[in-house]
Amino acid sequence: MYGQVPGHGQQEPSASQAYLATVQSRLTADGCETRWEDWAGVPVLVGRRADFRMSWMATRLHLFTVAAAVPEITVPAIEGFTEQVMKYAKDNKGGLPVGVQNGIGAFPLLVSDRVDPAAVHWAEAQQRIKFACMTRPVVVDSAQQYVGMYRGKPALGRVYASYFIQKGSQYFYGQ
Repeated sequence: MYGQVPGHGQQEPSASQAYLATVQSRLTADGCETRWEDWAGVPVLVGRRADFRMSWMATRLHLFTVAAAVPEITVPAIEGFTEQVMKYAKDNKGGLPVGVQNGIGAFPLLVSDRVDPAAVHWAEAQQRIKFACMTRPVVVDSAQQYVGMYRGKPALGRVYASYFIQKGSQYFYGQ
């Protein structure tokens, strides 16, 4: 049974809404705080957790997962959403400034049944990095049941790569 997505009452959920409900339950099961926000009229799922590891050079990583169902996913759509999520994470992290023994990781996720293959390629190509903030955009094609995200180990932020791969698999692939 899927959890209820705000604004969708008792009607049968679309594949995109059902996927977001599943992601929310996976985030909650992993100990993330979750909530729904309204971003310019679009219901957005926000999940958050923070982890500290000595193996990360004694740093704390604040992980944000921000997900929304949209009518269509294009490269400009996922690129713009990734920028919004990065800014949101920096503005809402709290605590010490970014880069002072802590960093930000984010999964900006868009789901739709209409997806430009170029948007999937863009998400799978690389991790996006700005000072002490790493994002791994996720594009979900609910019609094809395909999840596209970068699963590699980049030079910058390599110490966190296994963590991102594990959390991405757990949250978006259900592994």
